[in-house]
Amino acid sequence: MAIALKAPGRYVQGYGERKNLGRSVKKLGNKFYLIASPGGKKRFGDEIISNLEESGKEVVFGEFHGEATKAEVFAHMDKIKETGCDAVIGMGGGKVIDTAKACAENLGGLTMISIPTVASNDAPCSGVAVLYNEQGVVVKAVMMRRNPDLVLVDTEILSKAPARQFSAGIGDALATWYEARACEKNGVKTMARGTITETVSMMCKLCNDILFKYSREALEGVKKGEHTEALEKIAEASILLSGVGFESGGLAAAHAINDGFAQEPQCHGMLHGEKVAYGLLTQLVLENAPEEELNEVLSLLKDVDLPITLEQMGIKEINEENLHKVAEMAVVPTQSTKNLREGITADDVYAAIMKADEIGRAFMAK
Repeated sequence: MAIALKAPGRYVQGYGERKNLGRSVKKLGNKFYLIASPGGKKRFGDEIISNLEESGKEVVFGEFHGEATKAEVFAHMDKIKETGCDAVIGMGGGKVIDTAKACAENLGGLTMISIPTVASNDAPCSGVAVLYNEQGVVVKAVMMRRNPDLVLVDTEILSKAPARQFSAGIGDALATWYEARACEKNGVKTMARGTITETVSMMCKLCNDILFKYSREALEGVKKGEHTEALEKIAEASILLSGVGFESGGLAAAHAINDGFAQEPQCHGMLHGEKVAYGLLTQLVLENAPEEELNEVLSLLKDVDLPITLEQMGIKEINEENLHKVAEMAVVPTQSTKNLREGITADDVYAAIMKADEIGRAFMAK
């Protein structure tokens, strides 16, 4: 099998970089459809629109209503067609950006630009748009013909974003190396339609190294609303390295278990990266990871306010039936748990979820 890699057309990151948007999109379109939440438009959208208009571009605003559903995508597609826009901008969190990606792809591959306003996940760089139902359960993954043409990351914006979102991004990114190494070991075909390249393998390991070195310092700055060099490092890791890493390096049990937690109503208030963090602990249990490695991961997760127990996942009362459903969802044939190793059963995952909770509680009690 061939090796393969997917990545955005251009990635640009820096303090106040939104002010250079007009220059960055000079050759990417003439009439831009901007998708953002009402709050996002109020905070940064009007500035983005003014910047584009000053650069001679037309802009149409499309309000995001909170969930990346098929209905939301179709409504924006209709407006894009009606207004004759030739490029789509998603400005906000992962669901806003995935909505923009799905619109661009379904309309024949329009130019697509990601402007994340939080570093909560690795959606901005990927060529995958995840869609949900109204209850927040994943229903479809739209595979784009290419990744976003431009990813513009303004770290001034990220430094003022909620600290919980920033922590979630660390959790999502932390799974990158552990999932990719499993896929590399087993020769898994990734979303890039090939096996992992040496380049991506190095990127995944670099992502891990940066997270362990800078996460604590970066989060401390974000909690104070401060821009730091550590923030720059973590933004690159959680958005670029993790984004290219999961798509071209592969997913394993951590993300599958994250998806499975949609079956436990008590978890519905948890962020994607928080669920992935607990999924990573469960994956390490399934792998019989060395105690030293497990403790290293537990220490970082605890220090950056990520869940290491079921109670911290919002599960105040253990419901065995629901947790068995989580485990069953994580091992359906289309899920990525099989990339860890063949033959993992729902009972194995359930036992690992419970063991991770036991380990986490013991670690918290130290």
